[in-house]
Amino acid sequence: MLIKIYPQNPNQKEIDKVVHILREGGLVIYPTDTVYAIGCDALNVRAVEKICQIKGINPQKSNLSIICYDLSNLSEYAKVTNAAFKLMRRYLPGPYTFILPTSGELPKIYKKRKEVGIRVPDNDIIRAIVKELGNPVMSTSIHDDDEFIEYTTDPELIYEKYEHLVDLVIDGGAGGIEPSTVVDCTTDNFEIIRQGKGEITF
Repeated sequence: MLIKIYPQNPNQKEIDKVVHILREGGLVIYPTDTVYAIGCDALNVRAVEKICQIKGINPQKSNLSIICYDLSNLSEYAKVTNAAFKLMRRYLPGPYTFILPTSGELPKIYKKRKEVGIRVPDNDIIRAIVKELGNPVMSTSIHDDDEFIEYTTDPELIYEKYEHLVDLVIDGGAGGIEPSTVVDCTTDNFEIIRQGKGEITF
């Protein structure tokens, strides 16, 4: 299924449709403030495993990222120091992934790595979905380095490629090509692991 949602004013009926699919353990492709991404309810382990399979991710070796609506429930999913929280508050919502130590609420699949990436994208579609769902969304970009750019920026082409792998693709307009900037905040010696769309100073 391919549905159109406008980023300026996401239609609640369409958001509810997406949330219903996520609650049922479904997989969804959606826009962010960087590239299009594939995600599921972050607390549904079977759905997380499905995404790892599609993307060829080994959760024991790769950091998994989750999208939160804001930073209010952050301590449920990650351990965050005052310094890291201040930094995140300054830059979020925005095109950043902050790596933090995991905390109690996340399923075991995240804990093998003992770290989780936290995203609060500056995109009203995915934030509305996360808010309505009440859980974070596990998220990984659909961008692959060897692909034609059009396949990762055009929702209709994304749908052609992924329609048999996911339950729904959201057309939220043209996607970007630059990934998020990844910042390691597991200690207070913050470090940029990947320079992406977002500029950041410590």
